[in-house]
Amino acid sequence: MTEQIEKIRKSIEPLRQEIINHKVYSVIKNKEDLNLFMQHHVFAVWDFMSLLKSLQNNLTCTTIPWFPKGSAETRHLINEIVVGEESDIDLNDNRKSHFELYLDAMNQCGANINQINTFIEVLQQSNDFEKAFDLSCAPKAARHFVDFTFNIINSNKDYLQAAIFTFGREDLIPGMFISIINDINKSFPDTVTIFKYYLERHIEVDGDHHSHLALKMTSNLCGNSEIKWQEAEQATIESLKKRIALWDGVYEAITAKNKILAV
Repeated sequence: MTEQIEKIRKSIEPLRQEIINHKVYSVIKNKEDLNLFMQHHVFAVWDFMSLLKSLQNNLTCTTIPWFPKGSAETRHLINEIVVGEESDIDLNDNRKSHFELYLDAMNQCGANINQINTFIEVLQQSNDFEKAFDLSCAPKAARHFVDFTFNIINSNKDYLQAAIFTFGREDLIPGMFISIINDINKSFPDTVTIFKYYLERHIEVDGDHHSHLALKMTSNLCGNSEIKWQEAEQATIESLKKRIALWDGVYEAITAKNKILAV
């Protein structure tokens, strides 16, 4: 399986580098810029949790009566990741999901959380994504990103879900966020402590333990099937392209805002 993992890593490396070195990081100059970034990115934080829970639903028994389902090792891998993502600790040692922690960070920064809150509220009531996107006025780039994630979720192919989870999220996040965290304290000293903590937790947890677990899970699910590995590689490539498009959207929103202010 190591050969297949390395094959995917080699094929996606140019896209990884494009994300890690994306121009969006260079235009985050003040809190208003950071707020725009977070108001887009929070949708990716939310749909990550949905992707995670879809994997747990597919790979473990989450219904009653309980029966053994799938590989016990794979059950252990996904359940351990869920514990860390769904019930981590914040700066005050309170248990929170990473999504809830991100909302705390947005509140501290003064970012607008009305869009994501409206989106979730409408979706809970209607189960209608189009309605939730429209009524929340969600950013177009964030909408496209979430649409892709749920297309993979709705495929019911756990190996594709695991692939984009691993190579498009868990294995990518540390390199992606290190580009932000290096300068964030210089630009916003002592005013974004929760966001800084959120980023550091991802670098610490995803860069080591969760990334290793996710790689092993993907290997277990693809197994010896060449077709599954090929589909996993293609889905991963598409997921990274969607991330680039999301970052492009954030960059355009920030630069457009700055042009208006400069007039």
